[in-house]
Amino acid sequence: MVFPCLDVCTHERTALEMLGEYTRVWIPDPDEVWRSAEIIKDYKEGDKSLQLKLEDETLYEYPIDLQGNELPFLRNPDILVGQNDLTALSYLHEPAVLHNLKVRFLESNHIYTYCGIVLVAINPYEQLPIYEQDVIYAYSGQNMGDMDPHIFAVAEEAYKQMARDEKNQSIIVSGESGAGKTVSAKYAMRFFATVGGSASETNIEAKVLASSPIMEAIGNAKTTRNDNSSRFGKYIQIGFDKRYHIIGANMRTYLLEKSRVVFQAEDERNYHIFYQLCASSSLPEFKDLGLTCAEDFFYTSQGGDTSIDGVDDADDFEKTRHAFTLLGVKESHQMTIFRIIAAILHLGNLEIQGERDGEACSVSSEDEHLSNFCSLLGVEHSQMQHWLCHRKLVTTAETYVKSMSLHQVVNARNALAKHIYAQLFNWIVQHINKALHTTVKQHSFIGVLDIYGFETFEVNSFEQFCINYANEKLQQQFNSHVFKLEQEEYMKEGIPWTLIDFYDNQPCIDLIEAKLGILDLLDEECKVPKGTDQNWAQKLYDRHATSQHFQKPRMSNTSFIILHFADKVEYQSEGFLEKNRDTVYEEQINILKASKYQMVADLFQEEKEAVPATAVRKGTPRISVRSARPAFKAANKEHRKTVGHQFRNSLHLLMETLNATTPHYVRCIKPNDEKLPFKFDPKRAVQQLRACGVLETIRISAAGFPSRWSYPDFFNRYRVLMNKRDLCKNDKRQICQTLLEDLIKDPDKFQFGRTKIFFRAGQVAYLEKLRADKFRAATIMIQKTVRGWLQRAKYQRLRRATLTLQCYARRHLARRLFEHLRRTRAAIILQKQYRMLRMRQAFLRVRNATLTIQAFARGMFVRRIYHQMLVEHKATILQKYARGWLCHWRRLRARRQLQALRIEARSAQHLKKLNIGMENKVVQLQRKVDEQNKENKLLNEQLSMLTSAHSSEVEKLKKELQQYQQTQQGDGNQLLSLQEEMERLRMELERAHGEREVMEDSHSKERDLLRKRISDLEEENTLLKQEKEELNSRILCQSEDEFARNTAEENIQMKKELEEERSRYQNLVKEYASLEQRYDNLRDEMTIIKQTPGHRRNPSNQSSLESDSNNPSICTSEIGDTEDVIQQVEEIGMEKAAMDMTLFLKLQKRVRELELERRKLQAQLEKKEQEIKKSQVIETKTEVSSEHEDFAYNSLKRQELESENKKLKNELNELRKAIADHAMQNNSSNDVQDSYNLLLNQLKSANEELEVRKEEVLILRSQIMKAAQQKETGENMENVSPNASWPNSDRHVDQEDAIEAYQGMCETNRLELFQLDRAVFSGNPQRACAWAVCLQSSSNIKRKSLLVNKVLSESHILL
Repeated sequence: MVFPCLDVCTHERTALEMLGEYTRVWIPDPDEVWRSAEIIKDYKEGDKSLQLKLEDETLYEYPIDLQGNELPFLRNPDILVGQNDLTALSYLHEPAVLHNLKVRFLESNHIYTYCGIVLVAINPYEQLPIYEQDVIYAYSGQNMGDMDPHIFAVAEEAYKQMARDEKNQSIIVSGESGAGKTVSAKYAMRFFATVGGSASETNIEAKVLASSPIMEAIGNAKTTRNDNSSRFGKYIQIGFDKRYHIIGANMRTYLLEKSRVVFQAEDERNYHIFYQLCASSSLPEFKDLGLTCAEDFFYTSQGGDTSIDGVDDADDFEKTRHAFTLLGVKESHQMTIFRIIAAILHLGNLEIQGERDGEACSVSSEDEHLSNFCSLLGVEHSQMQHWLCHRKLVTTAETYVKSMSLHQVVNARNALAKHIYAQLFNWIVQHINKALHTTVKQHSFIGVLDIYGFETFEVNSFEQFCINYANEKLQQQFNSHVFKLEQEEYMKEGIPWTLIDFYDNQPCIDLIEAKLGILDLLDEECKVPKGTDQNWAQKLYDRHATSQHFQKPRMSNTSFIILHFADKVEYQSEGFLEKNRDTVYEEQINILKASKYQMVADLFQEEKEAVPATAVRKGTPRISVRSARPAFKAANKEHRKTVGHQFRNSLHLLMETLNATTPHYVRCIKPNDEKLPFKFDPKRAVQQLRACGVLETIRISAAGFPSRWSYPDFFNRYRVLMNKRDLCKNDKRQICQTLLEDLIKDPDKFQFGRTKIFFRAGQVAYLEKLRADKFRAATIMIQKTVRGWLQRAKYQRLRRATLTLQCYARRHLARRLFEHLRRTRAAIILQKQYRMLRMRQAFLRVRNATLTIQAFARGMFVRRIYHQMLVEHKATILQKYARGWLCHWRRLRARRQLQALRIEARSAQHLKKLNIGMENKVVQLQRKVDEQNKENKLLNEQLSMLTSAHSSEVEKLKKELQQYQQTQQGDGNQLLSLQEEMERLRMELERAHGEREVMEDSHSKERDLLRKRISDLEEENTLLKQEKEELNSRILCQSEDEFARNTAEENIQMKKELEEERSRYQNLVKEYASLEQRYDNLRDEMTIIKQTPGHRRNPSNQSSLESDSNNPSICTSEIGDTEDVIQQVEEIGMEKAAMDMTLFLKLQKRVRELELERRKLQAQLEKKEQEIKKSQVIETKTEVSSEHEDFAYNSLKRQELESENKKLKNELNELRKAIADHAMQNNSSNDVQDSYNLLLNQLKSANEELEVRKEEVLILRSQIMKAAQQKETGENMENVSPNASWPNSDRHVDQEDAIEAYQGMCETNRLELFQLDRAVFSGNPQRACAWAVCLQSSSNIKRKSLLVNKVLSESHILL
């Protein structure tokens, strides 16, 4: 809960007066909580914001609201920053406290700071050299404010007040986990043990210190916030005699976290003693415990990592055993303690097996961990096995034994483990108290309370509720004590005071512990047989819904919120009843009572609750020391005390003890969650300051007069503000009163006590501002005068020094110049002699070296020549024999090659292959020559036409001229115009003659180029013949092995093509399904024809009429009819197909339509050629030549298509005849049937090839039309290519590349035909058909035609 640092009136007036330029303030910040800023513009009344400049020089506008008291907090002067007591600050508020702690912690490395009677200790997470023996002796006997804040100073103050006032003292150490509470309490006890050492030989102070490692081992554990977190609260009373020597001690414990024994969150551990025992399990005395590493046990491995960085569990275990020995615990008792701890680990590893759908469970009798558990505790194996899974129900009439479910058994096992560990913990505390007990009468004591601080987590359960309840009680005691000290201070100084209002958390405490409070409702619900956490939460909602400290969450029906003094905490009710009951079954306890080990049996025996006693000595109330361990009643009694009731009673006893003593407070702060040394997180720090009551102390102090100055100190500090007349007075108190009355007009802002002056918050800062202003003005005046004097003195001193330096410098320069000249002359002489000597020595050295090198080089060259001659002689001999062998080998190879060439030369097929390509090339070249001659004739005709037109125009103009002369003889001007016109016409005539000459020249040049091109072609022809002869010679040189290898490669290639053809065949099979319906229709038609004997005409005469149609194009339905006919021939059979000539009539109709289409296309082509010829007359020479080439190419293409169409038609007729002839025969052998099937397939492919050629003719016609349109519009388009009608005509093909490509194509055709010939002449029709299928997809029509002819001829021969 955040309280304002000032009352409204005080803060508003002071802040408005101080909000001037250069004033520093605090503003909220989401990252650093509070951030410092400086006002850069004076505040004026009516302004709604302040102009601020942050520490990083950025500007910020801070809105203010005077009505809502939203003024920024003022920052303390620099002289007050870093004070060791927070109450000495002029402005007491949260940002000032946080900044002061941060400066001391980070800049000065001071971890302790006073806040009135509270010592704030920040955990440095690093060992500091401030706790040695000499430091203890340094603080011993000193007052609390004489030295820097320290835990030893608080301990010394408690020890001193105990001796001076003869009153018991208490040191209350609080803070959250990881803040350093346990360490602070340990150092306080070390101080008492050192300062109040016992006078006897019992060495009691060593025993007091020895209890710490034992309690850390059995009560501390690793958490996410602290590696050595105390999971219980303890209050240690150190007793003193009349001479204030330690005579004994006693310890009370509060609320041990038993749930940690059976469950640990992630990255947390169980209590240290479990891991210490597992780390030492290899020792001989622990062999019988059956322990291994901690990872093997369920109760120690739930948190993941079982080790702590920098901690040796085995070494800590030795320290724990040594502490047991020092406290007088017998070796047998120690072994029993370790056996019980090991038994708890084995209990957690029991394997519980569910039965009957989980309604019953059992534990195997052969379970190793159960055997170890029973043997270690000395109990009967069979009984423990039975009662772990069963429970006894007692009624008035009889007793029942009921099986428990798996969930109930696990809960019962965990409850038993927690109960055993809690009983062992209480037994160890009792024996520590026995060891520290003394028979000497205790005179007084100092208690050290190490208790958990306020806790709030994401999930808060019963443990956090009890902890926060205890902190509420401690906070109430703290507030009342601080208020009491504040009132005593005012009464001592004689200052009138009014009641200071401070926060009282009694309503929150009543909500928890009053009648029908949270604890009472919890105990009442625990008594209900079927009570649940949900019912208890509902009762809380119904009972406390109107309480200002109780709230119900919006999104939950099982949680509740309590508004504590530090924060608002939400608790989950799940598990409250189970933890409050802490139920352990009677049967399991009875088995443990019957243990054969006496110590184990004593742990669970019934005890009577001790009755607290009071003693009165010298009128001072005394609280007797007793254990806070709850008394254990018989297990068979149903209504024993709950955990909440026991904790409330022990807490009341603790508060009675604290109220009877003088408390001293130590608040431990955790600076960061990463456990990094000297790192300060403002968010975490301010959260803990609000929770531990430090800010409440400041608020109580700020509500009165927080700043206090003695009269001498105030006079010495602020005498600069006094008048000279007032300083002459001897009464300093009167001088201070006069000054304050002049400076502070409001008398309520300060009070004069007997020895001190009391100020309201902010008044000291106001006086500091006035003092700083006075010093600033005086400093400016002094600086002005002193700086002027210093500059004048400096100038005079520099002038004198400059003249002196110049005199000495000139004298030194003259001497240095003389010395330089003298040394230069001497150096020249020395250099001359030295260089002469060095050059002579170098010459002699080079001369000797040269002679030596020459001698050795000449010898080396002579030896090298000798060796070379020797090597050449040997090489000559080797070459002689090698050349003889090579000649012999070449002679043999030449003979073989000659024989091969003779054989090859006799082959007529070879010469035929070479001549076929050349003949075709010569024919093409001759055609080109003819076309060019035609072009020349056309050009000559065009030229003659142009000449005749020009001459006729000239004659016409002459006639007109004569007419003009006859009609206009008298007009001289008209004559001149006619003469000019005549001259113009003459010039045009001359220009026309010139253009004609140019055209004749270009024509002659073109003719020369054509002739030259013809000669070049003839030369190329001769070269090709020569190349043919060379190729003949090369082919003769090839061996038969190369021919065989090429043949093998061609066979492989043909196999690949055969595979591709098979894949195409599969695709055609898929298309077969789409033709089944049409096949059914044709089959019906064939059935009708078969029933009528003889030949019948097709009932539909549509086919004969279609040939005379005006639209001769072939539709897709007709193509489908042809394919259907072929399919019918295959399906019906050869013999039946011969009986019906309808199929052949359809084929004839198809051929006639194709012939008509071809003729029409040829007519259109000739028409377009004439149009092209007409357009060529108008175009330029370059366009004529390029178009002529396109025309030649188109004519060649057309001729080739016509020849191919004729061949395809012949093939079709031959196929039709072959089918008809074969249908008349009765031979239906398998081989012949396969051959005809192949021929039908070939007919299909020929039909497809016709369609492809038809598409090519259509494309050619569209391209010609497109070229004609482009030529008509070509006059306005300069960059359009004239030969754009052909896809490949825009790419220039080199003549040699074209010839080579043509020869390669011819060679391939010849090779394939050669293979086909071999297959045919060898009498293998199947192979010939295979060749035909392989070449079916080829685009070369000539090759396919030859192939089909050979197959047909061979088939006729075979038939």
